[in-house]
Amino acid sequence: MNRIIRNIPNAITCGNLFCGCLAIVKTFEGNLVWAAYLVGIASVLDFFDGFAARLLKVSSPIGKDLDSLADMVTFGVVPGVVMFQLINTSILFENMWFPDSAGSPNFLWGYWGFVIPIFSAIRLAKFNNDSRQTDAFIGLPTPANAIFICSLPLILNFAGFNLNNYFSLLHSNENLSYQLKNPAESFVSIIFSSNFLVCVTVILSVLLLAPLPLFSLKFKSFGWKGNEIRFVFLALSILLLALLQFTGIPLIIVLYILMSIVNNLVTKK
Repeated sequence: MNRIIRNIPNAITCGNLFCGCLAIVKTFEGNLVWAAYLVGIASVLDFFDGFAARLLKVSSPIGKDLDSLADMVTFGVVPGVVMFQLINTSILFENMWFPDSAGSPNFLWGYWGFVIPIFSAIRLAKFNNDSRQTDAFIGLPTPANAIFICSLPLILNFAGFNLNNYFSLLHSNENLSYQLKNPAESFVSIIFSSNFLVCVTVILSVLLLAPLPLFSLKFKSFGWKGNEIRFVFLALSILLLALLQFTGIPLIIVLYILMSIVNNLVTKK
């Protein structure tokens, strides 16, 4: 019985890894929305494996390594593949929306997405060997990075742009611009711009390795004292989700970074 209890956190971590594998399959099938949902489920499991380990008071080097390996797949490889698909698809759509100015498609831009897994691997390796990151983070955590990237397909889908069927649409002779009343004026055309996506890739990859202290959401107790910034962040996050729905997800990540910077300044003073 004790052996089963000790392996409960590892079993939850394996659930995280399984969701990551399924998300990769869904991404290559063109179902980026379901891939995003799976990353969301994996994020919940990633939180609860650590929570279960602290609750059961069990930890091991194997569990720590397993957690990083699972995170590398789910929060490193998956967002890289999602970004690869988003950039390449955006290039195709830009040629259909603006055929006179787009020029010939250059699908080499899509490979920028694989910068994310590389920087995520370095980020996780540093995390495993940095004693300063037990109660806080230095650099953007890989789950936050993955959530930001995987929220983009959800925003596009919520705006009425059906990414689930983009493979069949791209290989048909239909005029794809019918999905947007005016692509040039829609915010969807901004999010679904190859230049925007490459910029997001570069910025997030730099943040993964930036020497920027960020507060952790790990609760050692559930009292207000010592957890003020966590409770304020969670309250504001719920508000953003209620008001903006999927569009609020990347804003929550931005809020997390800004609140950490303010917290660092206040702590120094």
